[in-house]
Amino acid sequence: MTVTEPDKNTGADAAPARQKLISGPGILLVWLYGVMVVGAVSRSAVQISTDFHKAPLAYSLSALAGLVYGFITYSLVRGGDTARRAALVCCAAELVGVLAVGAWTLAEPSAFPDATVWSDFGMGYLFIPVILPVTAIFWLSKARRASAG
Repeated sequence: MTVTEPDKNTGADAAPARQKLISGPGILLVWLYGVMVVGAVSRSAVQISTDFHKAPLAYSLSALAGLVYGFITYSLVRGGDTARRAALVCCAAELVGVLAVGAWTLAEPSAFPDATVWSDFGMGYLFIPVILPVTAIFWLSKARRASAG
């Protein structure tokens, strides 16, 4: 799974290049994370600019979700071992956030007068916010095993 680039002078293989994380199912992950970036950032930008006083926690969490999605998307596209580890950490943090906010919105709905991206485990986004990090963690772990072998 590691890609090498030929040496321009000798034609021989150079040192291994960054491992591509966006091959196969990784392409779908990048696409879905890209859609989530647009959805979360645009939603929070409108909400923060128009009604921030109404639900500051919810709108701030949506903005945070958009930033996390953006960083994961960038890491997946960048590739390489460091980017894979960073994306793995962010996906784990994202999953913890989705589960915590999802449980919080069910246990104490009054804390969130308006929905966040992660409210009710991402129900407003077809549960993609809870499914996506699990899928990404699986894919990134598989990429790690492939690069180690």
